[in-house]
Amino acid sequence: MPQAVVVGGGIGGLGAALGLRRAGWRVTVLERGAAGTDLGAGISLWPNALRGLRELGLGARLRPLLTPQRTGALRDRRGRVLAEVGGDVLERALGLPMVAIHRGQLLDLLRAALPAESLRYDAEVTGITPSGELRGAGTDLAGADLVVGADGIDSGVRAALWPAHPGTAYCGVTAFRAVVDPVPGAVMDGTWGPGAEFGAVPLVDGRLYWFVSLTAPEGLRPADRLAFLRTRLRDWHPGVHRILERTPPEAVLQHDVRVLAAPLDSYVRGRVVLLGDAAHAMAPFLGQGGCQAIEDAVVLAAELAREPDVPTALARYDRVRRPRTQGLARASELAGRFGHRVTNPVAVALRNTVLRLLPAAVAARGTMAAARWTPPRIEPA
Repeated sequence: MPQAVVVGGGIGGLGAALGLRRAGWRVTVLERGAAGTDLGAGISLWPNALRGLRELGLGARLRPLLTPQRTGALRDRRGRVLAEVGGDVLERALGLPMVAIHRGQLLDLLRAALPAESLRYDAEVTGITPSGELRGAGTDLAGADLVVGADGIDSGVRAALWPAHPGTAYCGVTAFRAVVDPVPGAVMDGTWGPGAEFGAVPLVDGRLYWFVSLTAPEGLRPADRLAFLRTRLRDWHPGVHRILERTPPEAVLQHDVRVLAAPLDSYVRGRVVLLGDAAHAMAPFLGQGGCQAIEDAVVLAAELAREPDVPTALARYDRVRRPRTQGLARASELAGRFGHRVTNPVAVALRNTVLRLLPAAVAARGTMAAARWTPPRIEPA
C-alpha cells in the first residue's frame, strides 16, 4: 500500500487524508499544533464544497450540522436592500444551498472520520526535499511515496521547495470576526458601505457568525476592537449595531488579509504537492478559500486513485487545479475591488443603483459560477 504524508491538519489536509485513504493509500497527517487548539469562527460551505465533502464520504455525518441559508439580503449602510442573496437562489440554480458551520465543528467532523493513529500533533516539519524526505519533530517516517503540503498561507513546504517565490502580500483589507450567542431575528445578511462590509450568518447551533472587512493600512490594531468597529460603523443601520451590542469584546478576532504575492508556476515539485492556502491563498470576497481546499483534496485523491504513477497523477492534478484556483483568486480580488472596497461616493452610489436593478440570479452570477463544480469520483483502479 502506498504511503502519503500530509503536512498540515486543517480543512484541506484532513480532506486530502480522507480522500487518499478512499483511494487506497496509507496516510499520516502531521499537525504542528497541539490537539484541541483550533482557532477560527464560521465558514460558509457553497454547493461545490458540499459535493466535495460528499465524495470524501462525509455526506451522512455532515447533514445534521448544516444550516441552510435560504433567505438573506445585501444592503447599503442605511439598511436598504440592494439584492436578495438567499441560498434559495443558489438551490434553484445549483441543486444545493449555501450552508454555514463553525470551523471547529467541521475540523472535528473530518478528524472523526480518520483513525486516531493517522493524526500526529506537535509535529514540526523543518525541512523537505522534492523526493519527499522530511526533517523535524515527529517526522520519523519511512520514505513516503507522496507528501502533501497543506500547511496554510505561511507554508513551510512552499518556502522550502519554491524558494524564489515572493510569498504573501497584504491585500489592503483587515478583517474582524466573532461568533456570538443567538441574536433574535438575525438571518444571513450582508451590508456594503464605503470601503467596508459587514456580514452575518447563523450557524447550526443557533449562534451567529459575523465578520467585518475594512479597507485599511496594514498593521491597524485598535486596542479595543469592538469599540473601534462601533465607532467606524456608527452611521450604519440598526441591524448591524444590534449584533455588535451582543458581542463580548474578547470574542472579536482580527487579522490582516494576505494573499499569494504571485501565482505559482506549478503546485508540484517531485513527489511533493501543494493544496489549499499553501498553493493559492486568495482574498475571501467570494467565500471560496476553504471550499477550494476541499476541491483540491478530492481531485488529488481521484487522480491518484486512477493513476498509480505518482508523477503522472500529480501532473494531472496540477493541470486541473491550477487554472481553476488561480482564476478564482483573480475573480475574488475583482469582487472586492468593485464591491465593498469602493470608497468614492459617486462610485458607491453607482454600484448600489446597478445592484438594485439586477435580477437576483444575475447579481449572484459570480458566486454561482464558482459553486458550479462537480467532483470527480474517487475510484481506485
